[in-house]
Amino acid sequence: MLTPATLSTLQDALTEAGLDGWLLYDFRGLNPVAGSLLGMQGMVTRRIFCWLPAKGTPVAITHAIEQAPWVDWPREWTKVVYSSWEVLEAALPPLVKGKRIAMEYSAGDAVPVVDRVPAGVIELVRASGAEIVTSAELVTRFFAVWSAAEIASHRKNAESLRTIALEAFERIGKAARTAKPLHEHEVAEQIMAAFAQHGMEADHGPIVAATENAANPHYHPEATSPRAFREGDVVLIDLFATAPGGKGMWADQTWMASIGAPSARALEVWGAVRDARDAAIALLQRKLGAGEPVGGGEADDAARAVIVARGFGEVFTHRTGHSIDARGLHGMGPNIDNLETRETRLLVPGVGFSIEPGVYLTGEIGMRTEVNGYLDGDGKLVITPGEIQRELFVV
Repeated sequence: MLTPATLSTLQDALTEAGLDGWLLYDFRGLNPVAGSLLGMQGMVTRRIFCWLPAKGTPVAITHAIEQAPWVDWPREWTKVVYSSWEVLEAALPPLVKGKRIAMEYSAGDAVPVVDRVPAGVIELVRASGAEIVTSAELVTRFFAVWSAAEIASHRKNAESLRTIALEAFERIGKAARTAKPLHEHEVAEQIMAAFAQHGMEADHGPIVAATENAANPHYHPEATSPRAFREGDVVLIDLFATAPGGKGMWADQTWMASIGAPSARALEVWGAVRDARDAAIALLQRKLGAGEPVGGGEADDAARAVIVARGFGEVFTHRTGHSIDARGLHGMGPNIDNLETRETRLLVPGVGFSIEPGVYLTGEIGMRTEVNGYLDGDGKLVITPGEIQRELFVV
């Protein structure tokens, strides 16, 4: 639940942004930002609003039959209880009329991850006399920033993932030269078992793909269509995990190997994705190191320019990276993206993300390399794991 201490920090941020307040809205979990910031627990099946002013006292607008989730709402703060829509709609204008307010809204759906409030609610609030702007930067600051404990958890998990991936490559290479080669789905099962051994878990299995299957960015190996690893294959392993019960921070990596000497084509594609990754990292290091503001879209542009120059632009079909936060592997903070969305949010101290350019030649070969990054308290870029892949592993 929102606390007086959190409110003070939030009000400072609203003042700095030139906003009169932040209006949270939710209905049946449509808006995870509202649910998380308010700490809602229990049954919430009716509409709620929560007005967080830059100055003054918060106001919750709640339904009469759903008061249990608000039991910890401080007594000194205001709570409006409604049953009818007339009472609900009458409660809004006194709060927001003539004010510049933030909501989970993105003009033109430019940043979909923060475009959570239905158009009808936006119309209702505007009709109440408010000027609505996006809460995107507030969401970054109060939803996606990692704590010191989460950074420590991420670093530990990142090193574990690296170990698990390299051990899997070794097993694949040895078995490929025997009468009983390993299959993609078998390696995926082994990786899930390794997560448990390292004190981690994931909500679904890793991507383990051979050569042509690696050209599907969301490939999932199945026992019903087994694919054995053979000499001459390239191997893609995309693995991700966090501490059990969501009590840590996700790590997410992709590694590439060749069973035997890689072909010239494999080396060509690998060089493109590796150099694209490094271009994104270099841009972030340069700008952040100089204390300059930088958005995720700029890093995407830097990576994409390399792949376009190598002739693979049309088959790099996804963003360069996604936000990572404690609430999800694909988080609510700034993405490394200027392809799928118009990501203009700035990278601020404490946010984390993936950097994962890929090239996908359908029916032939796929390659991706993925590391994670976060900004420390000084706004400097930290890349994990500590040792990232430079060349194709040969197993």
